[in-house]
Amino acid sequence: MKDNAVNTPIDPKTIKGWGIDADPENDPTYPMRRHRMNIGEDPQAGNRPDNLQPVDVEVLKSVERPNVSAVFGTPRPPRGLSGAIRRQTYKYSENEYKRWLPLVLADRVDMVEGVLSDLLHGKLPNIWAEKGYDVEMKYNRTAFLTKMATIGAVTAGLVVWLSADSKDKKSKRN
Repeated sequence: MKDNAVNTPIDPKTIKGWGIDADPENDPTYPMRRHRMNIGEDPQAGNRPDNLQPVDVEVLKSVERPNVSAVFGTPRPPRGLSGAIRRQTYKYSENEYKRWLPLVLADRVDMVEGVLSDLLHGKLPNIWAEKGYDVEMKYNRTAFLTKMATIGAVTAGLVVWLSADSKDKKSKRN
């Protein structure tokens, strides 16, 4: 079906319900919300709490904020290659792909670093349990078997393709 609508400006006052929440006197939750949000207080940095959380580890902060927030999470300071990637990404604004896509990459790198750290400390990761394969086998058997068959077929195909490629190179050399 073809849309014949023309992009003409519409007066918002003609749309039923438009701006219904614009008047705070007409909002039944406004008195409670006003009290909860401390509207009377100045949100400037001069009103920050006196006892801020101490910064005793490296905290990455946005370029949009001049200082760290009053309370922040410190699960683990950035380290290794993933930490270097994170430090680079925090140089960019929050609305850029140059920030968010490398942060996703840093999460993947951190996962690999964690597995390597476990191996260096003599711990073998239990990937079967960590990925929840027992539960998936119990409650989603068809999808699980399909996934495992696909992984097996792709792996076998790659092995055949790579081994055939190396045999062709050896025969061409002779």
